[in-house]
Amino acid sequence: MIETTQEMMVNSRWYRWLGISVLVVGLDQLTKWYVSTLLDHGERIAVLPVFSWVRWHNDGAAFSMLSGSGGWQRWFFVVLAVVFTVFIVIELRRLVVTDRLMGVVYGLIMGGALGNMVDRLQHGYVVDFILLHYRDWYFPAFNVADIALFIGASLWILTLLVNYVREKKAAVR
Repeated sequence: MIETTQEMMVNSRWYRWLGISVLVVGLDQLTKWYVSTLLDHGERIAVLPVFSWVRWHNDGAAFSMLSGSGGWQRWFFVVLAVVFTVFIVIELRRLVVTDRLMGVVYGLIMGGALGNMVDRLQHGYVVDFILLHYRDWYFPAFNVADIALFIGASLWILTLLVNYVREKKAAVR
């Protein structure tokens, strides 16, 4: 089978999006290290009336889901991060060179997953340090890896919705 130039480019440039993942993991680990040297576990520093730096340990997932479940969740989330990483690498290898947005999406998601996986492997928990709050309302603390995961997943969903609408409009014509 003869490959087109674009198909060959798909296979030859997939690794360029790994730089986003490396950047996310590096920034995530650097900020977690800094917070861990600056604050004791449970310590909180108010920066603004709605924002504080904290050092909290989360052995669960988003919103502390499965936190305190006996330790099995640590390895579950490590395996999940590895599975997602393999999936994303496969998808990156299939990605058309011109689909830059999905390259960014995959890079952000993989970087976020790996950033939190490093914590789970090193400590058995994830270090969270950004706390948003208003009076008695608190949003669960999060970190740079969580931000990358959120942005990546949001862009992925947005891309899916935009493509769905385009296909529906094209089918009507």
